[in-house]
Amino acid sequence: MTDSNREDRLIDTFATLADTLIDDYDVVDLLQTLVESCSDLFDVAAAGLLLAAADGELEMIAATSEASRLVEIMQLSARAGPCVESFRTGTVVSLTDVEKSPPEWSRFRDSAREQGFAAVFAIPLRLRETTIGTLNLLAGVPGALPHRDMRAAQALADVATIGILQERMLRESRSVREQLTNALQSRVLIEQAKGVLAHSRGISMEEAFTLLRTYARTNRLLLSKLAQGLVEQTLVI
Repeated sequence: MTDSNREDRLIDTFATLADTLIDDYDVVDLLQTLVESCSDLFDVAAAGLLLAAADGELEMIAATSEASRLVEIMQLSARAGPCVESFRTGTVVSLTDVEKSPPEWSRFRDSAREQGFAAVFAIPLRLRETTIGTLNLLAGVPGALPHRDMRAAQALADVATIGILQERMLRESRSVREQLTNALQSRVLIEQAKGVLAHSRGISMEEAFTLLRTYARTNRLLLSKLAQGLVEQTLVI
């Protein structure tokens, strides 16, 4: 990607995130767009995003690949890793070499190594004193992420956070916790729908998600509503 194309893509991503301030949107689809954009824009192999549920526990909500999803889930299971640490402290955690992880991150380290990731950069989704999740960038080789990339990724995370926490949600009588809970519930439905499609079509989970998302956009359906229809067998694609 040339610098000019990269700049255009970055501007487009900011514009997409900014649209959440004035238009209706699907939280899961928005955050999936965010992680996919980060994976394309920055020198990383994959990206994922964790959000806090109503009980304060982190949950997986968006990922660019099954490999990155597995690494995120391992951190949640072990309650340890750069993403968990970033959420706990509200600060950026840069692990430039997973082999140098502290002993208490051993399960995360083994999972990252197994999935082919050598460095992880965790960026908090934070507004003032409120941290609602983390944006996580996973690289295939050891090394630091360029400073300008870290700044851009943090800016994208900040805009996404504002979009989620914006006042419009409160004016519609939907609390922040309710919105996050609904997003996480939607993700469960989407995972179930992916399984239905993967089984019925004989395709991979990633191919099933691409099919699901493309159909939703083409037919102007909310991703969560389409997934619910597939799971409840009221829709067929």
